[in-house]
Amino acid sequence: MSRHIRHAAAFCALLLLALLANALRVQVVQSAAYDDNPANRRGPIARYGQPRGDILVAGTPVTGSRDTGEQLRYERTYRDGPLYAPVTGFASQQYGTTFLEHAEDGVLSGVDPMLSPFPLWNDVTRGRPPGGNVVTTLDRRAQQAAYEGLDGRKGAVAAVDPATGRVLALVSSPSYDPSELSGNDAGAERAWARLNGDPDKPMLNRAVRQTYPPGSTFKVVTAAAALDAGVVTDLDEATDSPVPYRLPGTTTSLTNEGDGCEDAPLREAFMWSCNTVFAKLGVDVGLARMSRTAQAFGFNDAAVRIPFSAATSTFDTSLDKAQLALSSIGQYNTRATPLQMAMVAAAVAGGGQVREPYLVERTTRRGGATVATAGPRPVRQAMYPATAVRLRELMEDVVREGTGKNAAIPGARVGGKTGTAQHGIGNAGIPYAWFVSWAQGERDMEPRVAVAVVVEDGSADRGEITGGGMAAPIARAVMEAVLGS
Repeated sequence: MSRHIRHAAAFCALLLLALLANALRVQVVQSAAYDDNPANRRGPIARYGQPRGDILVAGTPVTGSRDTGEQLRYERTYRDGPLYAPVTGFASQQYGTTFLEHAEDGVLSGVDPMLSPFPLWNDVTRGRPPGGNVVTTLDRRAQQAAYEGLDGRKGAVAAVDPATGRVLALVSSPSYDPSELSGNDAGAERAWARLNGDPDKPMLNRAVRQTYPPGSTFKVVTAAAALDAGVVTDLDEATDSPVPYRLPGTTTSLTNEGDGCEDAPLREAFMWSCNTVFAKLGVDVGLARMSRTAQAFGFNDAAVRIPFSAATSTFDTSLDKAQLALSSIGQYNTRATPLQMAMVAAAVAGGGQVREPYLVERTTRRGGATVATAGPRPVRQAMYPATAVRLRELMEDVVREGTGKNAAIPGARVGGKTGTAQHGIGNAGIPYAWFVSWAQGERDMEPRVAVAVVVEDGSADRGEITGGGMAAPIARAVMEAVLGS
């Protein structure tokens, strides 16, 4: 009898071992496959079973959560959705997440281990703490001024603090309301189809994900390269710049929009945006130095994140002299995001230093305890400090006496550079109106804001599209908002 008991016990032990092995296989080896299986609803149910953390601007949430009473219980809501859409992105039960909602999803959804009261607590309890909050660097008044300035026209605005790299405004127009995509019903599907089919691309973040030919605003970079290289030593000394300027190795002649550019000193050429002077300066500086200077400002850097990624601004490093001449005036293959051109203006305002831009000041638990902060940001030198001082002087001349008078702010020091960028086959496209600038208040020791504005308005008369006329007033409104805050 005991022999049969022993056999039964051994068989039961074998079955127990097989059960444990199978449980181990399911829980460890195949867990990822089960987690990712579309038929497994536990993940989405847990994800939307509690309110999502908030994104804050100036201490006030611009997001929220709505209890739907359904299986996927909480939907995302947005306050002033179109105003902050280029920053928040959307959090959709059906289409996923974008921008800050994506980059900070771990904190906002509550799965970031830093939100746990004790290490490995969530792994033991299989629980999820309340979603944390994301505190942005945005200046609410500057964001509003940029949005109202664009007034629905296609374009974008980026503003940063030259001293720290904090992003103060990030606006793209036309925009959309992310709340339309939050749920998983037919309304969200219709909104998704409509937004993706809109030729104006309202979901495109033009401030960080769209590159444009920067046109004459790139002359800031060319001037920095020429001054650093010693090609120009005196701002008021005549340059050897013929009009028209024949592009090296070609029969193509480059001209200017206005008169007075022949042999113009750098000060006059910068103020009146003489293409011939800057095209020749780029050739005189040479491809190697121009490339190094452009890259020091941030061009060709594919790693820019704020914390979501930005499109790479480009300066071609394999050019012949004719192509280099055109690239030096912001044409040919030169492309830049508005964020990149705001960084160019910030480098001039910041004594030649470029600080990495960032959009998140800190993340916190639901109760307000800080989880992480932005911390120190990398700094690189784009030009000599003495060059930055002279470029500040040139940019102030543009606002005081030149093409950027519409950006002047009474009682403040303001520097700027206009640009009207040609594009399309044979430059047949409607030009883009650019303006880059910085401002320093009457009581400020250093400039407090640097701004880049681009307007791509196909409804305007071609002859009326200028950086000084269309973009400079928007930049002025943003700078006034920051200086007055």
